[in-house]
Amino acid sequence: ASLAPVARAPAGLAGRGRVPRGARLRSPVALALVGAGSCLLARSFVGGSLGVSTGTGRGSRLPAMALVGAGSCLLARSFVGGALGVSAGTGRGARVARAVFGGPPAGRDTPIPDAPAPDATHFLTGNPMYPPWPAGMEEAMFGMGCFWCSENLYMAKEGIYSSQVGYAGGDINNPSYQDVCTGMSGHNEVVRIVYDPKVITYGDLLKVFWERHDPTTKNQQGGDRGTQYRSGIYYYSEAQRQLAETTRDKYQDELEATKAAKGRQISTEIVPAPTFFYAEGYHQQYDAKPGSRRYCGLSPTGAKLPA
Repeated sequence: ASLAPVARAPAGLAGRGRVPRGARLRSPVALALVGAGSCLLARSFVGGSLGVSTGTGRGSRLPAMALVGAGSCLLARSFVGGALGVSAGTGRGARVARAVFGGPPAGRDTPIPDAPAPDATHFLTGNPMYPPWPAGMEEAMFGMGCFWCSENLYMAKEGIYSSQVGYAGGDINNPSYQDVCTGMSGHNEVVRIVYDPKVITYGDLLKVFWERHDPTTKNQQGGDRGTQYRSGIYYYSEAQRQLAETTRDKYQDELEATKAAKGRQISTEIVPAPTFFYAEGYHQQYDAKPGSRRYCGLSPTGAKLPA
């Protein structure tokens, strides 16, 4: 697990994950790298399931390290993960994605095998990862780039009962990480927060949301690119919707006043909360677990939400 963040943005490759403007899918080398080092391989071999972080076990002896170094999530995302129109299922990027990943993902009728167990508990709070929640708890859901990073912003705050990362807003049921990495499932990486509104308010959560990522870079946070990194607020009530829209407008005014976004407009989608599908267990509270390598792909603008 300690090497997994490298798969997100390998050092020395096109500036934290950026693919040079001149890099095109017609390059045989690029296609070979995508095929060799997709998100599936990066996560399967490096995500902790085979003990790579300890330097022992089968995972450390397999050629996956070469694959990760060669391609990994960076190239899979940059060439296939949505930046080239894959999410729409059309265009050259979509054709290449289908060739590499074997067509659009179909989803499944049951939760993914690697989802947290029904009796799983939160790594920090010790509280359940699944509802029902205690009386008085409320839910919030945000998409703001890498869900490791976004969960890390909230999970240790006072008043947070539980938090989970997962996939939402897509076209198939029970997607896996590799399904989402194709850019063709339509899902966003999201964090769902279960909180006590008597201790921390929805407005407090929104302040973190707006100030700790860049809501103006559509389908991108830093070097992470693709529709799964889009900015989104997914509301559970009319009151949440109204506050989300009010704070959006105030934050846009602040961005214009401070020129923090260099003229860009907020692209955050604000829609009713879609079905939440749990991500694999190794993604949950990732930054809090021993051996994790700190990674943050979020790129805040520096502007502050007015009171």
